[in-house]
Amino acid sequence: MNESQPAPRPKPAHWRDRWYEIIFEADTPAGKLFDVLLLIAILLSVLIIMLESVKSLDAKYDREFGYAEWFFTILFTVEYVARISCARRPLQYVFSFYGVVDLLSILPTWLMFFAPVEMQSLGVIRALRLLRAFRIFKLAHMLSEASELRRAVWASRSKITVFLATVLITVVIEGTALYLIEGDQGSGFTSIPQSMYWAIVTMTTVGYGDIAPVTPLGKFLAAVIMILGYSLIIVPTGIVSAELAHPGGKKSTHWVTTQVCPECMKEGHDADATFCKYCGSQL
Repeated sequence: MNESQPAPRPKPAHWRDRWYEIIFEADTPAGKLFDVLLLIAILLSVLIIMLESVKSLDAKYDREFGYAEWFFTILFTVEYVARISCARRPLQYVFSFYGVVDLLSILPTWLMFFAPVEMQSLGVIRALRLLRAFRIFKLAHMLSEASELRRAVWASRSKITVFLATVLITVVIEGTALYLIEGDQGSGFTSIPQSMYWAIVTMTTVGYGDIAPVTPLGKFLAAVIMILGYSLIIVPTGIVSAELAHPGGKKSTHWVTTQVCPECMKEGHDADATFCKYCGSQL
């Protein structure tokens, strides 16, 4: 069998299995159509929220925006309930990454309905649901590269933790030093946390300019942290790149399908897999 194409699966018999294949997977024409329409709805709902934030448009089309927001909220609520209904283990889906994102995408509007709190703009979190595009339109190399990058980041977690700890310690030291030096000069270093904020902004080369040292020693330390920032900013990239180039990090050449395990709700299975690589359940 050609490894570049997934193996065909038998047609599910039970209604829950049929709907599960359509809603959770994209290996079938019906499943892909469902997810494409869902992505279009997500894009339109996010666009509505963005346009609603423009005051002139909101004043002119307030009622239309309200109707559109409730239409998409009800649509996504029905979809969320459908996902729970056809999932073999509903709680597994509810507490999964996509399950939490799906819930957060509809929660602001319902909370605004039951409580007089302006939370409508939080609906832009629906943009996170566009991450499903990587599952729907993915090709073999897209999933393989994503898995490889995730593996490299996870394998580098200890080094990245040490790097972040070093940055944190440096920020604390620099912030404290600038507070002691500049605290009485009226330059904005009014507290250690405020000085740490300046150190973070400076080290990341953002430089808002709202706070700046005025003493010679303060300027010298500022120059040191600027140079240090340029040196440190490339460290995470080097760590992950080295892990990607490691011999143990060979890229996978297996075709990966959009099939989701009905037990643990994880994906990324090979086309010829009959059991889940994470929990061992039958696919």
